[in-house]
Amino acid sequence: MIENPDQFQSYGLNRMIAKAKGEIFVRADAHCDYARDYIEKCVENLNRPNIKNAGGAARFLASNLVQAGTAISVLSVMGNGGAKHYNPDYEGYSDTVPMGCFWTSDLRALQGFKESNYTNEDAEINYRIRENLKGKIYISPDIKLWYYPRKRFHQLFMQYFRYGRGRVLTSNAHNGKIPFRSKAPFIFVGLMTILLLVDQFLLNGLLGSIYILSAVMFLLLLEVFRISFKEKNYFKDEVWKNESREAPKPVFVAISAFFVLVIMNTSHFMGYGYQIIKTKFFKAKGW
Repeated sequence: MIENPDQFQSYGLNRMIAKAKGEIFVRADAHCDYARDYIEKCVENLNRPNIKNAGGAARFLASNLVQAGTAISVLSVMGNGGAKHYNPDYEGYSDTVPMGCFWTSDLRALQGFKESNYTNEDAEINYRIRENLKGKIYISPDIKLWYYPRKRFHQLFMQYFRYGRGRVLTSNAHNGKIPFRSKAPFIFVGLMTILLLVDQFLLNGLLGSIYILSAVMFLLLLEVFRISFKEKNYFKDEVWKNESREAPKPVFVAISAFFVLVIMNTSHFMGYGYQIIKTKFFKAKGW
């Protein structure tokens, strides 16, 4: 057991790296379940040529409707942004991966995780692995872990608000060289907000911004219903883990997923914007 008075993950991970004696450093966070052969498969894939980090795509578990909505929403491009590490069937190279399995010497060469990143520290170090060490990140469907999302909407809001802030810090540290999906919620919600404000207050609704926003919401609703019904068997067999309750009907999962996606994108936008203002106008260098 190692004390981590700073509380945040990057600090704790760096304290572990400092004390680690083995050649391989396997990350396994507490809010996940892992397959019995998780370490074995991580090490097996880490030994591929030029691989500096190996891991498995995030699989989601749910025991209430909020978690159910999150588990379904990340199966849609509107929830995952096309990220390979949310596809449990994907095998190959990626820009990042949940948790991961590293060579300890590589982590020390990079001076560990960036402690100014209270979130997004995994994507940030994977960027430096690719750029500084010229290494590759590998995802294998044989490496299996299951993630428990937040149980309440307000917890999900705070999580993605912090994610938005973390993306800005990573972007600032690397001259804006982060995947477009990390900026997409801010750009999209920002453009929709500007359109709505300009149209309603300057153009008296001439651009039909209310209808555009309604169309976007309708398409979002169609998408979550499509995914919920398409993946209903997967959800029932693989995702739902509440033994005291039957799996909710796809329609209820879809409604939850709709609210989850709205919360994810708006809170990410707010966190991203908050950190930009803090950085640009108040000259804050870190969190």
